[in-house]
Order: sequence, then structure tokens, then C-alpha cells
Amino acid sequence: MAKKEENPEPAEKPEGDTPAEQDVSAEQPVSTNKDESVQQSQVSEEISKDARMWSMICHLAGLAGFIMPAAGNIVAPLIIWQIKKDDYPFVDEQGKEAVNFQISISIYFIVSVFLCCICIGAFLVAAVIIVFFVFLLIAAVKANNGYHYRYPLSIRFIK
Repeated sequence: MAKKEENPEPAEKPEGDTPAEQDVSAEQPVSTNKDESVQQSQVSEEISKDARMWSMICHLAGLAGFIMPAAGNIVAPLIIWQIKKDDYPFVDEQGKEAVNFQISISIYFIVSVFLCCICIGAFLVAAVIIVFFVFLLIAAVKANNGYHYRYPLSIRFIK
């Protein structure tokens, strides 16, 4: 009779294959690209929680346009950006983005209202409102996660 092998594990373990290195933490993003995962972990470490919060508030302050319709969407992010820009460089960058986007959206909205005379304006007004909400929410979430977000379709008035 042949003798059965009781220990199916190999006698030698390869170096660098320890259980600690095999564990994947639930907090760290799983990525196939090493540079991407390192960059994502550095993003949250570099920017403080307060800076991320104020950046998110700066983006969400654009919703003040519903409270003060004439210029609330521009004034509120501008005030927050001016107050906190010296304290946090991330708020300085994201505040500029928020103010530029709000100015751009206001221009797009005014132009689309004038185009209501041609019947295409009603569709443009709806499109501008949808774009406003979608990009505002994306920017707020990205800023809260510590990513440097740039709005598409935004004119860079403040650099």
C-alpha cells in the first residue's frame, strides 16, 4: 500500500507571502493599478476633514440661489470661499471652481431665458437646471471625498 501524504502544504513558503500582505482592508480601495490606489489613499490623508467639509459646503452653497434668487447662488459660495481660502488651500481651489461654475450657470440660465422667445429656450432652461443639480452634487461629493474636482462647461473667470 502506498503511504498517504498527511501534510498537503508545501514545505517552504515563498518569501513576501505573509498573511498580513495578503489581507485587503475594507477601508482601502481595491485597484489593479498600484499608482491609482496610492493616489487615492494619499488624497484622503493630505486634505484635512475640515477642509473637505468646507469645500463641500462651498459647492452646496450654490443652492442658496433658491432662497435669494437674484444672486444667491454666486454670493453664498463667494462668501464661504473668501472666509476660508486662507485657512485651507483645498477650499481656495474648490471655492474658485464653485464660484466660476455658479457664474457660468447664471449666464447660461439668462441666455436660455432670452431664448424662450424662439421656443428653444424652454428646453434649454430645463437642461441648465438639470446640469446645475447634477454637477453641483457630483462636485460636493467629490470635494467631501478629497478629490480635486473641476466642473465641465465652466468658464474660468477666477483663476
